[in-house]
Amino acid sequence: MTKKIAFLVVTVLLFSSCVSKRIYTDLETKYAGLKKENRELSDEVTLLTNDNTKLQNELDQLQSAYDKAVNERDQLQLDYTAAKTHLENLNASYKALEENSSASIAANSKKNRELLAQLEAKEQALAAENTRLNKLKQALEDRSQRVAELEGVITAKDANMRKLKDAISKALTNFEGKGLTVEQRNGKVYVSMENKLLFQSGSWAVGSEGRKAVQQLGSVLAENPEIAILIEGHTDNVPYKGNGQLSGNWDLSTKRATAIVNILRENASINPENLTAAGRGEYAPVASNDTAEGKAKNRRIEVILTPKLDEISKLLNDI
Repeated sequence: MTKKIAFLVVTVLLFSSCVSKRIYTDLETKYAGLKKENRELSDEVTLLTNDNTKLQNELDQLQSAYDKAVNERDQLQLDYTAAKTHLENLNASYKALEENSSASIAANSKKNRELLAQLEAKEQALAAENTRLNKLKQALEDRSQRVAELEGVITAKDANMRKLKDAISKALTNFEGKGLTVEQRNGKVYVSMENKLLFQSGSWAVGSEGRKAVQQLGSVLAENPEIAILIEGHTDNVPYKGNGQLSGNWDLSTKRATAIVNILRENASINPENLTAAGRGEYAPVASNDTAEGKAKNRRIEVILTPKLDEISKLLNDI
């Protein structure tokens, strides 16, 4: 990624004096996009690193509890051995005094009974501690296995989402520079299409060029049935002043999102249960509405692709 950014910087420096203003502006835009993607990837790595550190800390705590239980078991074993040795010594003394007075024999018998009771209690405590230790050890092994499974699932889903992003970028290559971008962040893939590619002003009817882009996107989504597809419509902050068919920007953004859903539904291989249409109006801008360029970026459709997380949720609940 750094090489790409450096290449764009050098290209801008070498040719900015002899290329048209439009080409220079496009290069600057691509450069800014690459810098943004680099920052977002860095943020994603930081999030995953923090999650991994948290899981490792939990494992360390279990290991510490396990070690503590082992020490307690060992101390009980020492107490048990000492008590047993004491009993053996008393038995020897008992035999030596057996020929003495009956009072001494009775006293030793009572002492032996008390010691036997203590020894039995120590044996029961030791057995209980061994049982607890075995359960703790099994819990530690189960937790370690589930953490390893979770890391594997997360890694696999991230790889699948990168593969999906690459497939979408390849399928929509012809629309680069026409208000279409494809990004991956926070474990999701975002396909953003500005309204200039899809709609006329104030309309929710998709033009031929936009329909072609949506259909090509649908051909990739049809091959990924385990992906949830959220289509969000967005507008700038200029109040809608069209005819009475719409109540405002929010209504317009919803109808535009629904229009994209309807095109995707034409592909019979896409499960309708995976599709969701939502209108956000002007309330989720990506740029300032103070400039014409910013407003153009805010007038867009975002297709947000999310892997189904049932397997990850189950593993997290089991940990």
